[in-house]
Amino acid sequence: MKPLSYIKKIDYTLIFVILALFTIGMIAIWVATDTENFIAGESSDYIFKQLVAFTIGVVGMIIVMSIDYHLLGQYWIHIYILCLILLVIVWVPGIGVVNKGTRGWINLGFMDLQTSEIGKLLFIISFGKLLDKRRDKLDRIVDLLPLALFIAPVIALIAMQPDMGQALVYVVIAAGMLFVAGLNTKYIYGVIASVIVGFPLIWNFYMHDYQKKRLITFFNPANDPLGDGYHAIQSMTAIGSGGVFGKGFGAENTMTKLNYLPAQWTDFIFSVISETTGFIGAAVVVFLFGLFLYRLLKGASEAKDHYGTLIISGVFFMFLFQIVENIGMTMGIMPITGITLPFLSYGGSSIMTNMIIIGMVLNVYIRRRYIDFT
Repeated sequence: MKPLSYIKKIDYTLIFVILALFTIGMIAIWVATDTENFIAGESSDYIFKQLVAFTIGVVGMIIVMSIDYHLLGQYWIHIYILCLILLVIVWVPGIGVVNKGTRGWINLGFMDLQTSEIGKLLFIISFGKLLDKRRDKLDRIVDLLPLALFIAPVIALIAMQPDMGQALVYVVIAAGMLFVAGLNTKYIYGVIASVIVGFPLIWNFYMHDYQKKRLITFFNPANDPLGDGYHAIQSMTAIGSGGVFGKGFGAENTMTKLNYLPAQWTDFIFSVISETTGFIGAAVVVFLFGLFLYRLLKGASEAKDHYGTLIISGVFFMFLFQIVENIGMTMGIMPITGITLPFLSYGGSSIMTNMIIIGMVLNVYIRRRYIDFT
């Protein structure tokens, strides 16, 4: 396909929504870091680093978009192995980096890269191809064993870091892609029932103490208002105090300016937006995310083939879960995890890989009426 054809076929509505979200995110990061807890001028450093990561992501997006996804699909096994390598390499001394108790990053010199972020794209590409190859073999348990063996190592490696938030994202991606591929719903109900029945075992033998505390706090944040419930209470207070039109960008923005909000430039960026711009601003963000998800669904429905549909579906479920979980946790209706809000939260790995993943969506979209297997 000629470069001019790429330009004509790009989903410009999707690009516009992403740029709008990113712009709002940059403003919110500036508000969240322009406080007493930050050194004068440090806010500019955050903005600059986020902009650099976004630029790298855009370059990666263009590169990924230009490589026919069918060609990538031919190397799905190699891509899957690369995904596993990225998840294992964080354990290599001198390369792996521990951040907030999680060994999930590698030191690239100019930045720390969270390998599970880029691993999402590799997983979607490889798992989508496996499902495409086995699209008529999803009715018997024996046929599902290869799929389970494909998914299990990835989830296990992320859980070992430990990063249950990211592990859940992968579980949702896999479950969503299986659903779109035509998995018999009786197996879906069976898995849900198994999780419910086996939850006591998970609670007692698998979950860490901090994870248990997060679940307990989710149901009753007031039980420990100065400890585990602090994050949820402060976030809900900030959102509620914004009212309809918000407090603006001045000193009246007390929850943000006085640093009552934890991780307000990353995990709780939606709380900052809500306090600053109120219900109106928060509603605009939710609307943009809704439009973003709609464009992904449209792209999946218009894909040229089953493999393309599976790829965009995996991306859709990934973003859907991250958006619902992050906004939900800031409002106290979802457990608190370390999942950031796509395109808005500060984080080089997140914004860079999200843009590269969007490149994969555009890859499928621009070829919806054209296939080049070369």
